[in-house]
Amino acid sequence: MAERLPLQGRRVAEVLATSTGGVGTHVRAVLPALAAAGAHVRVCGPAATERLFGFTVAGAAFAPVGISAGLSPVADARAVAALRRATADADLVHAHGLRAGLVAAAARRRGGRPLVLTLHNALPEGGGALRRVLRLAERATIRGADVVLAASGDLAENAWRQGARDVRVAPVSAPPLPAPARPAAEVRAELGLVDGRPLVVAVGRLHPQKGYDVLLDAAARWAAGPRPPLVAVAGDGPLHGELAARIAAERLPVVLLGRRSDVADLLAAADLAVLPSRWEARSLTAQEALRAGTPLVATRTGGLPELLGDGAVLVPVGDAAALADAVTGLLDDPARARSLAEAGTRQTATWPDEAATARQLVALYRELLGAPR
Repeated sequence: MAERLPLQGRRVAEVLATSTGGVGTHVRAVLPALAAAGAHVRVCGPAATERLFGFTVAGAAFAPVGISAGLSPVADARAVAALRRATADADLVHAHGLRAGLVAAAARRRGGRPLVLTLHNALPEGGGALRRVLRLAERATIRGADVVLAASGDLAENAWRQGARDVRVAPVSAPPLPAPARPAAEVRAELGLVDGRPLVVAVGRLHPQKGYDVLLDAAARWAAGPRPPLVAVAGDGPLHGELAARIAAERLPVVLLGRRSDVADLLAAADLAVLPSRWEARSLTAQEALRAGTPLVATRTGGLPELLGDGAVLVPVGDAAALADAVTGLLDDPARARSLAEAGTRQTATWPDEAATARQLVALYRELLGAPR
């Protein structure tokens, strides 16, 4: 018989760095299940994450710890001290992402409580001194964790290569989107679409990893056509100014919508969705598109092939011509697009849901901590 409260009396700290998307969404999603298992949960991270995700509304305590997205010796030293105070009474610490893991490993006292590390992302591409520092930090963080959870198979393989003691693949599930609140026609009219002009939607942070420069290259290829699709990008981030300037200068059929709370409406109104990322583990956007029944064109990278199967058209990373051809091919063949959407719906049935993801965490914490008090 399953224990009714397998984590009764246990104090668990969930740690994250700056996040505006998948990591914060995942942490918030597992909080109710941890509380239901009897755990006292405290989330530790930048104050902005609490304002954005509302961890306390989900039943957790919150301790502000300023873990930034980039390396900073002074700021990291302050974060280590703050996290050490915030987790002084914790029985287990779970860090989400390498930045949070690095601070959590440094804050860990000798012979202290278990440390779990979830790898959500790979190191960015590139070389030079910064890359070497990041690689050393990655190795130290991975080796310092008792258990490494990897969001995709390639992340798990890398963790083993870096000397991890225990690695397990732990898929991150996207929370279900709400039902669309507005008719598709209303959403399309708001975007200025008339006479059946196609709508292509991209969702994600305006960050180099997401490959929006390649998406603009693809849009430039079909811009000269008689009825080019409109690309609507939902998300904010550091590349907004650069992308907006290029869109205006080249008169590309692309509109930057900023951060949106109506992604369900956008996906329901779209003819198809695109995910041009240079790397993804288990993209929440890809999961949302397939669950919405929206045909998806994505890059063949990271964990996307294992996530999507034959439920999406996959193109090479950085290949604007292949991306443009895949999009126009689906728009020109509605029957094929419908068939792809149906395959995507079937693929979603193979994914674990949020409840299964949370149960896996509860079982892992119980394994590391032993019987409840």
